[in-house]
Amino acid sequence: MKEVTQMIVVLTLICTVCGVALSGLLEVTAERIENQVLINVQGPGVKIVLEGSENDLIADRKKIKINGEEVLLFVGKKDGKPWAIAYETLGNGFGGSLTVMVGYDTDQKTLTGIQVVSHKETPGIGSRVTEDQFSQGFRGLSIKIEDPSPKGIRGEVDAVAGATYSSGGVYEAIAKSLQIYPEVIKQSLAP
Repeated sequence: MKEVTQMIVVLTLICTVCGVALSGLLEVTAERIENQVLINVQGPGVKIVLEGSENDLIADRKKIKINGEEVLLFVGKKDGKPWAIAYETLGNGFGGSLTVMVGYDTDQKTLTGIQVVSHKETPGIGSRVTEDQFSQGFRGLSIKIEDPSPKGIRGEVDAVAGATYSSGGVYEAIAKSLQIYPEVIKQSLAP
Protein backbone atom coordinates (compact mmCIF):
# COMPACT_ATOMS: atom_id res chain seq x y z
CA MET A 1 0.00 0.00 0.00
CA LYS A 2 2.89 2.29 0.83
CA GLU A 3 4.36 1.77 -2.66
CA VAL A 4 1.07 2.73 -4.35
CA THR A 5 0.82 5.94 -2.31
CA GLN A 6 4.44 6.78 -3.07
CA MET A 7 3.84 6.18 -6.80
CA ILE A 8 0.76 8.45 -6.75
CA VAL A 9 2.72 11.23 -5.02
CA VAL A 10 5.61 10.97 -7.49
CA LEU A 11 3.29 10.95 -10.53
CA THR A 12 1.37 13.93 -9.13
CA LEU A 13 4.62 15.87 -8.69
CA ILE A 14 5.77 14.98 -12.22
CA CYS A 15 2.43 16.05 -13.70
CA THR A 16 2.45 19.30 -11.71
CA VAL A 17 5.99 20.19 -12.81
CA CYS A 18 5.18 19.38 -16.47
CA GLY A 19 1.94 21.37 -16.35
CA VAL A 20 3.65 24.43 -14.87
CA ALA A 21 6.49 24.16 -17.41
CA LEU A 22 4.09 23.92 -20.35
CA SER A 23 1.96 26.85 -19.20
CA GLY A 24 5.11 28.92 -18.69
CA LEU A 25 6.33 27.99 -22.17
CA LEU A 26 2.98 29.01 -23.66
CA GLU A 27 3.12 32.34 -21.86
CA VAL A 28 6.67 33.03 -23.05
CA THR A 29 5.92 32.11 -26.69
CA ALA A 30 2.37 33.57 -27.00
CA GLU A 31 3.51 36.86 -28.57
CA ARG A 32 5.79 35.08 -31.01
CA ILE A 33 2.99 32.70 -32.02
CA GLU A 34 0.60 35.65 -32.53
CA ASN A 35 3.17 37.41 -34.75
CA GLN A 36 3.70 34.26 -36.84
CA VAL A 37 -0.07 33.90 -37.35
CA LEU A 38 -0.28 37.58 -38.35
CA ILE A 39 2.57 37.28 -40.84
CA ASN A 40 1.89 33.84 -42.32
CA VAL A 41 -1.88 33.33 -42.04
CA GLN A 42 -3.67 36.67 -41.85
CA GLY A 43 -1.01 38.80 -43.57
CA PRO A 44 -1.27 37.34 -47.07
CA GLY A 45 -5.09 37.50 -46.96
CA VAL A 46 -5.26 41.08 -45.75
CA LYS A 47 -2.70 42.19 -48.36
CA ILE A 48 -4.89 40.75 -51.12
CA VAL A 49 -8.12 42.17 -49.68
CA LEU A 50 -6.66 45.65 -49.11
CA GLU A 51 -4.53 45.71 -52.25
CA GLY A 52 -3.34 49.20 -53.07
CA SER A 53 -2.84 50.29 -49.47
CA GLU A 54 0.38 52.21 -48.93
CA ASN A 55 0.82 51.52 -45.21
CA ASP A 56 2.06 48.50 -43.26
CA LEU A 57 -1.26 46.73 -42.67
CA ILE A 58 0.12 44.45 -39.96
CA ALA A 59 1.74 47.29 -37.99
CA ASP A 60 -1.33 49.55 -38.28
CA ARG A 61 -3.82 46.95 -37.02
CA LYS A 62 -5.91 47.57 -33.96
CA LYS A 63 -8.17 45.56 -31.70
CA ILE A 64 -11.72 46.66 -31.04
CA LYS A 65 -14.53 45.11 -29.02
CA ILE A 66 -17.93 44.43 -30.53
CA ASN A 67 -20.64 42.71 -28.52
CA GLY A 68 -18.03 41.65 -25.99
CA GLU A 69 -15.84 39.95 -28.61
CA GLU A 70 -12.45 41.17 -29.74
CA VAL A 71 -12.12 41.95 -33.46
CA LEU A 72 -8.74 42.48 -35.12
CA LEU A 73 -9.15 45.38 -37.54
CA PHE A 74 -6.79 46.15 -40.40
CA VAL A 75 -6.91 49.70 -41.79
CA GLY A 76 -5.67 50.42 -45.31
CA LYS A 77 -4.37 53.92 -46.03
CA LYS A 78 -3.64 55.88 -49.18
CA ASP A 79 -1.89 59.25 -48.99
CA GLY A 80 -1.92 58.84 -45.20
CA LYS A 81 -5.73 58.67 -45.02
CA PRO A 82 -7.84 55.57 -44.26
CA TRP A 83 -9.69 54.31 -47.35
CA ALA A 84 -10.51 50.69 -46.47
CA ILE A 85 -10.85 48.26 -43.59
CA ALA A 86 -10.71 44.49 -43.25
CA TYR A 87 -11.50 42.04 -40.50
CA GLU A 88 -12.25 38.35 -40.07
CA THR A 89 -15.53 36.59 -39.43
CA LEU A 90 -16.52 32.93 -39.28
CA GLY A 91 -18.94 30.86 -41.31
CA ASN A 92 -19.87 27.18 -41.14
CA GLY A 93 -18.75 25.07 -44.09
CA PHE A 94 -19.03 21.35 -44.70
CA GLY A 95 -15.85 20.50 -42.77
CA GLY A 96 -16.31 23.02 -39.96
CA SER A 97 -15.56 26.71 -39.48
CA LEU A 98 -14.28 28.89 -42.30
CA THR A 99 -12.40 32.05 -41.38
CA VAL A 100 -12.94 34.74 -44.00
CA MET A 101 -11.11 38.07 -44.26
CA VAL A 102 -13.59 40.63 -45.61
CA GLY A 103 -12.44 44.01 -46.89
CA TYR A 104 -14.52 47.15 -47.41
CA ASP A 105 -13.82 50.36 -49.31
CA THR A 106 -15.26 52.83 -46.81
CA ASP A 107 -15.40 55.66 -49.36
CA GLN A 108 -17.13 53.75 -52.17
CA LYS A 109 -19.23 51.55 -49.83
CA THR A 110 -18.16 48.40 -51.69
CA LEU A 111 -16.35 45.18 -50.93
CA THR A 112 -12.66 45.34 -51.79
CA GLY A 113 -12.64 41.56 -51.70
CA ILE A 114 -12.67 38.46 -49.56
CA GLN A 115 -10.08 35.84 -48.75
CA VAL A 116 -10.64 32.52 -46.99
CA VAL A 117 -7.88 32.55 -44.38
CA SER A 118 -8.43 29.11 -42.84
CA HIS A 119 -10.75 26.18 -43.43
CA LYS A 120 -11.20 22.43 -42.98
CA GLU A 121 -12.99 21.77 -46.25
CA THR A 122 -12.51 18.73 -48.47
CA PRO A 123 -9.47 19.19 -50.73
CA GLY A 124 -10.45 19.66 -54.37
CA ILE A 125 -14.14 20.15 -53.60
CA GLY A 126 -15.00 22.49 -50.71
CA SER A 127 -11.52 23.98 -50.74
CA ARG A 128 -12.35 25.52 -54.13
CA VAL A 129 -13.87 28.48 -52.25
CA THR A 130 -10.27 29.59 -51.70
CA GLU A 131 -9.66 29.95 -55.45
CA ASP A 132 -9.50 33.36 -57.13
CA GLN A 133 -12.33 32.49 -59.50
CA PHE A 134 -14.77 32.47 -56.56
CA SER A 135 -13.27 35.19 -54.36
CA GLN A 136 -12.86 37.70 -57.22
CA GLY A 137 -16.63 37.69 -57.71
CA PHE A 138 -17.09 39.64 -54.48
CA ARG A 139 -14.76 42.49 -55.45
CA GLY A 140 -16.66 45.74 -56.01
CA LEU A 141 -20.04 44.54 -54.70
CA SER A 142 -22.11 47.25 -53.03
CA ILE A 143 -22.53 46.95 -49.29
CA LYS A 144 -26.13 46.05 -48.45
CA ILE A 145 -26.48 46.84 -44.77
CA GLU A 146 -30.27 46.57 -45.05
CA ASP A 147 -30.01 42.86 -45.99
CA PRO A 148 -26.97 41.44 -44.17
CA SER A 149 -28.07 37.84 -44.71
CA PRO A 150 -26.45 35.00 -46.60
CA LYS A 151 -29.42 35.09 -49.01
CA GLY A 152 -28.68 38.72 -49.89
CA ILE A 153 -25.12 37.84 -50.90
CA ARG A 154 -25.90 34.48 -52.51
CA GLY A 155 -27.82 36.24 -55.28
CA GLU A 156 -24.76 38.32 -56.20
CA VAL A 157 -22.06 35.66 -56.54
CA ASP A 158 -22.67 32.10 -57.73
CA ALA A 159 -21.72 29.25 -55.41
CA VAL A 160 -18.90 26.91 -56.36
CA ALA A 161 -20.34 23.86 -58.10
CA GLY A 162 -20.14 20.86 -55.78
CA ALA A 163 -19.25 23.02 -52.80
CA THR A 164 -22.64 24.33 -51.74
CA TYR A 165 -21.98 24.08 -47.99
CA SER A 166 -18.54 25.66 -48.30
CA SER A 167 -19.91 28.50 -50.43
CA GLY A 168 -22.71 28.93 -47.89
CA GLY A 169 -20.10 29.24 -45.14
CA VAL A 170 -18.41 32.08 -47.04
CA TYR A 171 -21.76 33.82 -47.57
CA GLU A 172 -22.51 33.41 -43.86
CA ALA A 173 -19.14 34.92 -42.87
CA ILE A 174 -19.71 37.92 -45.16
CA ALA A 175 -23.22 38.36 -43.76
CA LYS A 176 -21.82 38.34 -40.21
CA SER A 177 -19.24 40.95 -41.19
CA LEU A 178 -21.99 43.12 -42.68
CA GLN A 179 -23.99 42.86 -39.45
CA ILE A 180 -21.15 44.33 -37.40
CA TYR A 181 -19.93 46.73 -40.13
CA PRO A 182 -21.69 49.85 -38.75
CA GLU A 183 -20.12 49.33 -35.31
CA VAL A 184 -16.71 48.58 -36.86
CA ILE A 185 -16.88 51.83 -38.86
CA LYS A 186 -17.88 53.75 -35.75
CA GLN A 187 -14.97 52.35 -33.73
CA SER A 188 -12.42 52.48 -36.56
CA LEU A 189 -12.95 56.22 -36.93
CA ALA A 190 -12.37 56.73 -33.22
CA PRO A 191 -8.81 57.74 -32.31
